[in-house]
Amino acid sequence: MRTKTILCYRHMRGFTLIELLVVVAVIALLIGILVPVLASTRRSAWRVQSLSQMRQLELGWMVWATDADGVCVPGQPGRFDNEEDNLYDVGNGLHYRPRWFALLGAKTGMFAYTTPSIDRADEHSKRVDNPALLDPVVPHWVSTRNFPYGYNYQFLGNTRFVGDSDGGNFINFPVRITTIRHTSMTVMFASCMGTAAGKTAAFRTANRPNGARDPTLRAMGGHGYALDPPRLDATSDYADTQHPGAENRSAPDPRYGGQANVAFCDGHAESLTLQELGYELADDGRVLTEGATVTNKFFSGNATDILPPAAQ
Repeated sequence: MRTKTILCYRHMRGFTLIELLVVVAVIALLIGILVPVLASTRRSAWRVQSLSQMRQLELGWMVWATDADGVCVPGQPGRFDNEEDNLYDVGNGLHYRPRWFALLGAKTGMFAYTTPSIDRADEHSKRVDNPALLDPVVPHWVSTRNFPYGYNYQFLGNTRFVGDSDGGNFINFPVRITTIRHTSMTVMFASCMGTAAGKTAAFRTANRPNGARDPTLRAMGGHGYALDPPRLDATSDYADTQHPGAENRSAPDPRYGGQANVAFCDGHAESLTLQELGYELADDGRVLTEGATVTNKFFSGNATDILPPAAQ
């Protein structure tokens, strides 16, 4: 009887402290391995989702051009003195000077706003309600101005006025789709960091989803709807017209593991580094406007390195 009692006791004993520590260490090691893998898997899924959504906007771009007698959609319609001329149909109502994505969304039923607004006060701060137009990696980038995707407006359709005055000439509009000789090599739009691109990477600040302008001009996504090409000079237009210059230039955002998601004019979309798109970065992360490897050949429409039409 005593032997059976001892055997039963030995059979029911718990883990020793050392055994528990070993189990905890193994679990911690597994978590350390799995968390990065799961994060990478999730980011890969977001990348694929974003590319799929971008292709829908590419379709809208082509439909727009077809309906507009071959003219490419502008980055944003110019501002006219007559306010009625600043109202445009975005599919489910009129909106005040809608950006390119709202105009394209109207062509594919992806309405940008649940309730469009004709109020000039909502021009920059209006919240984009449709998640199909937003980037899953940065879902809180929802304002019309501080948007996650930037359009190649300089070469595809810049309806800002030369000298920024009504009644003058547009900087670069209309642009007909037939003038784009190399559609597979011409960027239509891309994931964009906005005018934070010209700032030192360490000093960039968070996106402002309410559309407010960051007084330090360092916020990610500021003027993100407008994508500047790699090479610019003193005559060039800039995403932020009130503060033009290299320090306030726009550029793609490599938020997908060092790559940006890029849509091209032939309807395909892929992930590329900034260097593959012709940009050059300084050691501190600033995206430069000139350099030995800087080229606009993936933006110009004809696969050559030319400057965008001058704003002056």
